[in-house]
Amino acid sequence: MYEQFFDMKHTPFTRNVPADQLFESQAMRETLGRLCYAADRQLFAVVTAEPGCGKSTLIRRFYEELPKEKYIVLYLSDSKLTPRWFYKGLLDQLGLESRFYRGDSKRQLQQEIEIIRGVRHQKVVCILDEAHLLEKETLEEFRFLLNYRFDSMSPMAVVLVGQTELWENKLKLQRYAAVRQRIDMYCTLPHLDRSETEQYIASHMDYSGCTQEVFTAKALDEIHKASAGIPRMVNRICEKALMYAFQNQKRLIDDYMIKFVVEHEMLG
Repeated sequence: MYEQFFDMKHTPFTRNVPADQLFESQAMRETLGRLCYAADRQLFAVVTAEPGCGKSTLIRRFYEELPKEKYIVLYLSDSKLTPRWFYKGLLDQLGLESRFYRGDSKRQLQQEIEIIRGVRHQKVVCILDEAHLLEKETLEEFRFLLNYRFDSMSPMAVVLVGQTELWENKLKLQRYAAVRQRIDMYCTLPHLDRSETEQYIASHMDYSGCTQEVFTAKALDEIHKASAGIPRMVNRICEKALMYAFQNQKRLIDDYMIKFVVEHEMLG
């Protein structure tokens, strides 16, 4: 609808923007570099952020960064994940039928990883999304899994990705001390600042193919203020602002239009 009005080739503020076209803040670039290091050294990493601050974007970029001939990436996202289903999920992705008992499945996974490392000369990276929803028993399992060959090596890289409460309400607590001591790297994604919010919007507008200036400087100020620098909220505000501008046949979006959209069209 509004894409044709603004001479766009692609819809700018959607979730299906190609990974190589996604905006990277300074914090995102630094975290991505640290995760690639963790993958190479087979470390245990934790990444947290508030909802909408770019965890999914980070995972997509991280996956694209890893050479497929060198790494096998296993991804799980399950709020009800138990240790048994954790091993089953990983073995399923490796094309293996897991054994019934947890201990047997763990040994089965370790044996397969040995083959991957020794015969195929690849490294395994396990990403667990929505990790803030995992129970203590499942989080404890990573400690047992990584305690390998008398603690002389790590069989894989493990990356836990979750909301801020993963660290604040779980891993920081004394009852998780044994797990926390295993963590090699902790990263967090902050909100975008005013400059990054402008760069974020410009990046998405560039992807759309739009060659005209659409958002005024004051509109960008208002978007940053209303969104608090949360990328998901920036997307929602900009999407609704573009639709509102199209409906009113306005080719320039100013701060008054942003205020109207935020006050009348944003749910929640």
